[in-house]
Amino acid sequence: MAEKPFDPIASKTERYEKGASIRKKVPLEKHQEWNSFKNRKNPVDILIQTSVGRVESLVPIRYSRMMESPFAFYRGAAAIMATDLAHTSVSGINLQLCGDCHLMNFGGFATPERKLVFDINDFDETFPGPWEWDVKRLAASFVIAGRWRKFSNKNCKEFAWHVADSYKRHMLDYSKLSALQIWYADIDLAELIELGHDKELKEFDQKRIKKASEYTAHEKEFAKMTYFDGARARIKDEPPLIFHPSGDLEKLVAKEGEIIHKRYIESLSEEKQILLSRYKLHDIVIKVVGVGSVGTLCGISLLMSATGEPIFLQFKEARKSVLEEHVKIKGKYSHQGERIVMGQKLMQSASDMFLGWTNDSKDRFFYIRQLRDAKIKPVLEVMKPKNMADYAKACGWALARAHARSGDPSMISGYIGDTDEFADAISEFSVLYADQNESDYNKMLEAIKHGKLPIAAEI
Repeated sequence: MAEKPFDPIASKTERYEKGASIRKKVPLEKHQEWNSFKNRKNPVDILIQTSVGRVESLVPIRYSRMMESPFAFYRGAAAIMATDLAHTSVSGINLQLCGDCHLMNFGGFATPERKLVFDINDFDETFPGPWEWDVKRLAASFVIAGRWRKFSNKNCKEFAWHVADSYKRHMLDYSKLSALQIWYADIDLAELIELGHDKELKEFDQKRIKKASEYTAHEKEFAKMTYFDGARARIKDEPPLIFHPSGDLEKLVAKEGEIIHKRYIESLSEEKQILLSRYKLHDIVIKVVGVGSVGTLCGISLLMSATGEPIFLQFKEARKSVLEEHVKIKGKYSHQGERIVMGQKLMQSASDMFLGWTNDSKDRFFYIRQLRDAKIKPVLEVMKPKNMADYAKACGWALARAHARSGDPSMISGYIGDTDEFADAISEFSVLYADQNESDYNKMLEAIKHGKLPIAAEI
């Protein structure tokens, strides 16, 4: 039976002991297990199923991006892993999950107070479920990315171990804080970089932080992304990745663009509504983003004030979470955009000030945020094994902080305990699942080779 996310009456000690007692029913070593179960669905069929309802002309780009490497495949295969995680052991402790917790969905960004923090930054699949699922997807992503970088098997397994060990240590720290202290907690990006062990990479990241903190995103993006057509500023087309809609999409935007924007404004708090009332919707383009999101309706809207100051917003289609069909918990929100926004606000230490949701007349759901706000992405290509280990620790920390907000850190800490057993189990699982991911990737390549999945060049 699933435990409640938090018992406000029980003491920290009682909740810790309750978590520890669950180990008798679900030993920590159970988390190392991964075997392809009977009647496991063909991963290619799951990919095809998750492409239904996407923009048909963009689906081949999705598969092209996924075929680049097993790591690129993994980024687009959240639905496949959700199906698999439903067949793994869980403690029964549930909380709000990120849902697609791989290492590229973490990074630095500016809070509304202009502080640079490190946190999870993608919540498209957020949904309540077993906390272990986020940890396993994150840890496995480090093994898969490490193999992509040609690091040793020993290194790759250690990365996964560091994710789980960091999660354990920081969850214990959060379990000793009050709920309010946890709510105030964040991870300062500059301080995090100082903890690193590589002087050269430290200097590289410090330069990136300096540049990000000086970056007035909207004005610089405006100069780079727009042109004047003689009457007004318009966003530049860069097909097939950025383009003005045509055909049915053009009709949809022309008919509903203003309505969709109005509904978005209404989802914001009153002071944000007043702020954005000083800007008018000026232009809209479709933009291909990420790996897993390719083919969903995503894009950029340009807002302009009466005196010519721009704001760029990014809209993303919000579909049902890949977790939803695999958990017994009923979703609280029927609006998928609202689900994402509320999950993000619950788990993040600070969320984008313009984060909101909307929908069109056919109940296609969206969420909206700023296009960029001093965002700093991990650059895996320049990382050495020791940098990757540091990054694994940082991601484990950020995930523990998010779960401490949405769940019960005392109960989770009690369950994990103070030994290395949990980290050992997660690292074993991660290696096994990385092998499974490679097998699934090869099945996708075979499907492409035989014409079952279409691909398309991006240039």
